[in-house]
Amino acid sequence: MAFKRRSRLEDPEINFIPLIDVLLVIIIFLVVSTTFSKFSELKINLPVAEANPVKDKLLPINVSISKDGVYAINEETLGSDTVDSIRDRLSQVAGESKDLPVIISADALTPHQSVINVMEASRQLGLVKITFSTKVN
Repeated sequence: MAFKRRSRLEDPEINFIPLIDVLLVIIIFLVVSTTFSKFSELKINLPVAEANPVKDKLLPINVSISKDGVYAINEETLGSDTVDSIRDRLSQVAGESKDLPVIISADALTPHQSVINVMEASRQLGLVKITFSTKVN
């Protein structure tokens, strides 16, 4: 048997074609998934307006309701808890103005009907800007 010894070692080959394919796919993915934003180079000077201060600021009507159903309008206690008495007092406080805001401050344990009474009296007078105050923790 004649065995032939290799006298020369073959150089290892690196195949770059799969590497190029993978890199090309990564580049395509990055280009497709990137969002391009276009910034405008226009410089715009917006006009300036000055408003005259409001001299007659309308003060809101504060209605407080205790957990026992006792009403107070602008810190003045009402003797009765009917819708008519609440409406009469709201009418005195509001006067002819129909755009005054009504702020209802009710205790957490106040009956629901007490709040509805104030809302109904406000509706009858045309006071439709009603808000509720809450406690901030």
